[in-house]
Amino acid sequence: MSEPLVRNIKLTLAYDGTHYLGFQIQPKGPTIQGILQEILSKILGHRVKVRSAGRTDAGVHALCQVAHFLTTSDKSLEVIFRALNGLLPRDISILQVEEVDFKFHPQRDALRKTYQYNIYNYPVRNPLLRLYSHWVPEPLDVEAMRACLPEIIGTKDFASFRKSGTDVKTTVRTIYSAELKWSECFKHLLIFEITGRGFMRYMVRNIVGALLEVGRGKLTLEDFKKIIEARDRTVAPPPAPPQGLILKHIEYKEVKVIDRYPPYKVEI
Repeated sequence: MSEPLVRNIKLTLAYDGTHYLGFQIQPKGPTIQGILQEILSKILGHRVKVRSAGRTDAGVHALCQVAHFLTTSDKSLEVIFRALNGLLPRDISILQVEEVDFKFHPQRDALRKTYQYNIYNYPVRNPLLRLYSHWVPEPLDVEAMRACLPEIIGTKDFASFRKSGTDVKTTVRTIYSAELKWSECFKHLLIFEITGRGFMRYMVRNIVGALLEVGRGKLTLEDFKKIIEARDRTVAPPPAPPQGLILKHIEYKEVKVIDRYPPYKVEI
């Protein structure tokens, strides 16, 4: 009797992270990974381990997260897609299910990731944006904030923007682009968008926290430069809160796709 065929299944998903302790399973409380594994195990009839392109922290959202799992089930991609979206809570959606080359890994094969951070800058809060932006009622000097952006472009040591107490092999990261722009859809919504090879935990939120202090006039461009040069988390301001952060896009090198459902390529 031949061994069952092992398939590598890639998931593209989106979620509202408001009620979750992040993507990765935690000792207590709901997580995206925990819910996915529980439901997939029921659908496929065996224990499933889901791995993602990166763990978003508690309260952080995703427009485009990528994950994968291995299965010996012969259930079709359409069945998996429809069953997942039928059983998952309404704040998690599967955008596409693909069977891919066995070598594919969502974290190792990612070329670049793009995060978006939303800042609602107006004296009165917007109730429709409260879960997806950081409300800053005082005026911000956006041009002063923009003047800091060239300082974070390139391959640099971002130790000052790491999460306190975390242990990482290196704090050097490569940032390809960073911009601040006003939303075309919502008045007073300032969007910070950053693309890099990879990010440390809290790195984007820590950068935004420092930029906001520049916008408030509490830090200058020179102060911002000195924070980066210090390579010391204790000299940097606190992080911006999680609800404004969204994992927007992940770019991959060419992935060999055996089959996908829906059959068209999903554009995010």
